[in-house]
Amino acid sequence: MEEKIALIDGDSLIYFEMGKPTLEEALEGIDTRIHHMMNMCETTKYAGFLTIGKCFRYKEAKTRKYKGNRKKGSKPIIFYALKEYLKQEWKFEYIPELEADDLVAVYSDENTMICSPDKDVLYQVDGRHYNYRTAEFVETTDVEAEIFLWKQMLMGDPTDGIPGIPKVGPKTADTWLYDMPLLDMPTFVLNKYIEKFGNAEGISKFAETFKLVYILKTKEDVFKETNLTLSELVINHVNLYV
Repeated sequence: MEEKIALIDGDSLIYFEMGKPTLEEALEGIDTRIHHMMNMCETTKYAGFLTIGKCFRYKEAKTRKYKGNRKKGSKPIIFYALKEYLKQEWKFEYIPELEADDLVAVYSDENTMICSPDKDVLYQVDGRHYNYRTAEFVETTDVEAEIFLWKQMLMGDPTDGIPGIPKVGPKTADTWLYDMPLLDMPTFVLNKYIEKFGNAEGISKFAETFKLVYILKTKEDVFKETNLTLSELVINHVNLYV
């Protein structure tokens, strides 16, 4: 059986380790986490991804600031040191306009395993993934992935400053979507936006929220949402773990 490739979301790696007392301890933590992922995924191959600069979603946010609820201010020097370490020593890749979340999803297939702690990736992308924060495997079917997308559309994503429909939380969203046919969910969610905000504003907020919460999963998704070309999406660095 062909050995799988671990697709690593490098952004969270940095945030998990940047609080260490010294740079040396943080670098050791990075190495330990990556080695652990490789062992858990039973592979010697990986491709790592980072977010560099602002992604396309910042331009799509018309009525709210994407990730505007996050603490402002300069990041500590160790943040940039760890990002450079992942680029130089581990050969992590980045593509302008895309987030690491999008990249692990776009390059995901039957021969890969996504390693990420991000619920958006773990539950919006189908497949078997590894949550390196909880050290647990997550199995998500294509049906579960679509249901999770429409659940996010209803309740938003406070982590990224995306409000969704006011006062709709996980329990309400689950109740509304329970046993509903997948084909009915887009229309149902759109109607909920219209009920809350009115016709024009509801349709506009629905479209905006979709662009903010939807993880890009195919090259066609990327071409639709960005100005990237096929050549810019070709990544040659699938590294061997030694």
